[in-house]
Amino acid sequence: MARKRMIQAINEALHGEMEKDDSIVVFGEDVEISLFGDTRGLKDRFGKRVRNMPISETVMSGMAVGAAAAGYKVVCHMMFGNFMYTGFDSIANQASKLRYMTAGQISLPIVYMGVFGGGRSAAAQHSDAMHPMFMNLGGIKVALPATPADAMGLLRASIHDPNPVMFLQAAGRGGESGEVPDEDHVIELGKASTVHKGDDVTVVAIGAMVRPALRAVQKLAGDGIGADLIDPRTVVPLDSAAILASVRRTGRLVVVDEARDMCSAASHIAAVCADQAFDALRAPIRRVTVPDVAMPYSPTLEKALLPNEASISEAVRQVVGKPVPEDV
Repeated sequence: MARKRMIQAINEALHGEMEKDDSIVVFGEDVEISLFGDTRGLKDRFGKRVRNMPISETVMSGMAVGAAAAGYKVVCHMMFGNFMYTGFDSIANQASKLRYMTAGQISLPIVYMGVFGGGRSAAAQHSDAMHPMFMNLGGIKVALPATPADAMGLLRASIHDPNPVMFLQAAGRGGESGEVPDEDHVIELGKASTVHKGDDVTVVAIGAMVRPALRAVQKLAGDGIGADLIDPRTVVPLDSAAILASVRRTGRLVVVDEARDMCSAASHIAAVCADQAFDALRAPIRRVTVPDVAMPYSPTLEKALLPNEASISEAVRQVVGKPVPEDV
């Protein structure tokens, strides 16, 4: 295995899949110049299969549906996840429903890509974590890779899935490096990863929240608190079996989600565990999320709103009944 940046892993996955499959096309905002670096070199290598689009998300999201229905495998890069709001009609009313409405006669292998979440002072219209909205559509899968290896593996699987997939890259994470398998690395959608093992509490962290959660549980281990850290990788489909198995073993649950608290993925995961593992719970479930406000531009205010190592550690200590000693 080699160490690669997340953007590099995404770029290599796109190059590799387009080399193998002539039906894959990439279009979107500035994909030719590759503002983020994830589509760098695709235009030079694959020519007309890579197209810049006018800044009209309505056109892009609708074009993706039509191209997929016509037999292409589409990667529609919408740059920032917030821009999916302006292309939402075709996503919610067409992409999520046409496979069902045609009784499977139409497959829609579409990957809608975008950067999501805070951490870069990109202000309110570029910093949402909008995955809960797509979870609610009923016909779209949602992938949130936390590592370069997961980014490569999940993107390869997403491109060839017959259903639309939201592939959301965490803002500010593209430069992070990690080990990536040398072979054609594919991760099945809907399979969670256990990042850290422990017996006292289950911590489920989504996307960009895996990194601060891992720092928190590693530090807590030094204080005698063992945590199972689970990265769902995808929230649709959700590997509820893995989460429930851990909760039944530990009896406690903390869910960390960068989305706003109301109707978040954390809320859904908490509800699933309360419904199906209530008899195993030894403490109330805690959610560590973002308050129900717009993300501020100010770096100081943004930092204060996002879940972090300290807020995750505090939540874990509360559910295990081991508060921070007063003299610390």
